Amino acid sequence: MADLSRLILTRDHPFHGLTPKELARRAKSGALHRVRQGVYIDGATWAALKPWEQYRVKVGAAAEVATGRTIFGRHSAASVWGIPFVGAHHPVEALTLQNDGGRSRPGISRHYADPDGLKIYRREGLLVTSRIRTVLDLAAFTPFIEAIVPLDHVLKPDKKRNFLPITKETLLECIGDNYTAAAIRRIRVAVDFADPLSGSPGESYSRALIRAAGFEAPVLQQEFRDGGGRIGYSDFYWKGAKVVGEFDGIEKYLKPEFLKGRTAAQAVIDEKIREDRIRATGCGVVRWVWPELMAPGFLERRLAEIGVPRRRPRSSS
Repeated sequence: MADLSRLILTRDHPFHGLTPKELARRAKSGALHRVRQGVYIDGATWAALKPWEQYRVKVGAAAEVATGRTIFGRHSAASVWGIPFVGAHHPVEALTLQNDGGRSRPGISRHYADPDGLKIYRREGLLVTSRIRTVLDLAAFTPFIEAIVPLDHVLKPDKKRNFLPITKETLLECIGDNYTAAAIRRIRVAVDFADPLSGSPGESYSRALIRAAGFEAPVLQQEFRDGGGRIGYSDFYWKGAKVVGEFDGIEKYLKPEFLKGRTAAQAVIDEKIREDRIRATGCGVVRWVWPELMAPGFLERRLAEIGVPRRRPRSSS
């Protein structure tokens, strides 16, 4: 993510030698990008950021122009903790501790939170809700298919940030009196479904869509072998239908931890060989990528076409 010190604030123009009008002209030319009123960032830097990194910059920009103590929550807190979530167009979200109806301010969506027992952390210079409260809020106030991504993430160790996994029991114990009965039901359903075996945000979102579409639950991380030994592990496997499902994230072809010394071209070839070996065991293989996953109904149609079975009604079990 971009260093937040790169933010250029209009109020600081005496220090960086650019007048507010000059900043506006540079933004119009593309040399700078206007993040929000009074806050700019280098245009090339902004264009190089991933959507979730741009969102994190927006959170930092909101903090720079806030007129009072601001506690960030929900998607905004998740971005600070490095917890993945679905979607790139969420508003900056903060808490208000006064239930007086006056919640939102320009550029920031505010949500009431009871201050009793609310734990606030300072991270990267910002005030945010705890990791547990953040994912519980997302489970309570976002659709089920979106809530699974952050929940799956915190059930696993975050080695990059040195966070230990959070157990389902701990998540449920921390619900407390913070939510309505309906919100608690949503949280419990999402926590029950969450699974640390999910290998990536794309796999988590896929699994939630699979459940919402009414398909039979797949086996996660199924090992495959043939006469040559271990082939590898599949993202999803429907044993009865002999179908393997694979979410194809671009990271496996670009990031060093996945390439393991190979070129991107060799990684593509290796993946093709792996798929051919799985098919040779008698399984059908279906793959999808992020743009397809985000297209309404696409994954459901793809799985139905290859023969993934639907869940049986409880009355027929």
